[in-house]
Amino acid sequence: MSRIAYVNGQYVPHDQAAVHIEDRGYQFADGVYEVCEVTGGRMVDERRHMARLVRSLGEIRIAMPMSLAALGVVLRETIRRNRVHDGFVYLQVTRGVARRDHYFPDPSTPPSIVVTARAADPRKADAQALQGIAVITTPDNRWGRVDIKTVGLLPNVLAKQAAKEAGAREAWFVDAEGRVTEGGSTNAWIVTQDGKLVTRQADNAILRGITRTVMMEVAEKLQLRVEERAFTVPEALAAKEAFVTSATNFAMPVVRIDGKPVGEGRPGPVARALREHFHETAEIAG
Repeated sequence: MSRIAYVNGQYVPHDQAAVHIEDRGYQFADGVYEVCEVTGGRMVDERRHMARLVRSLGEIRIAMPMSLAALGVVLRETIRRNRVHDGFVYLQVTRGVARRDHYFPDPSTPPSIVVTARAADPRKADAQALQGIAVITTPDNRWGRVDIKTVGLLPNVLAKQAAKEAGAREAWFVDAEGRVTEGGSTNAWIVTQDGKLVTRQADNAILRGITRTVMMEVAEKLQLRVEERAFTVPEALAAKEAFVTSATNFAMPVVRIDGKPVGEGRPGPVARALREHFHETAEIAG
């Protein structure tokens, strides 16, 4: 079955889907995006993802391309047309098509919207979680508003590629004070020796991950303590456990940082418990 994409009001074959060469997402990375997990054909945490989309658009002054109700219809129809039972749906909104100019185009310029969906086998991620992943660290050279989920991801791409070339799965950005901010596409966590979960506070230096938020609720149900603060790489290496969270990873154990083992060098019980209980707490659309 060929894949289907939604592009500016039309459902088209994925291999024929296109946007104009002067779309500002292409020219300036002038746009935002969201990625929602799909499980059993239903979106996970749609409400939270749409709230973050509205915030991101507002922060860079792009109008909503349609109502949230209409957007929900488009997302579900894209999932349906692609017959995605388990996988992800991707949504991107840009400032639209206009003559290349750094200034905003005329306010009448309609935003561009693209939605795609693809299947993914959750068993692969589960198998990876049994082994854990390695991460590398890299200086954080991103702009100062990564709390906005923009499509300007070149530093993330370069960091992720460096991780791949080093035999790792993820890169952790480290700020000028030596503190971990977040991963290239994940939020970063550690479990201290006294069992406390630590993840960086949600300031402008990190994206407030939807999965990060849900994991805090899971931790509360499991009676685990959470502290929102920055931590250093040496602190992470001295921790009992480390893990990353995202819509595509849930809670993924980190067993090595820059080639050095974390804890016992294998996935620990806290990350495993968070992963196992995630879908009990996440909002799954009907």
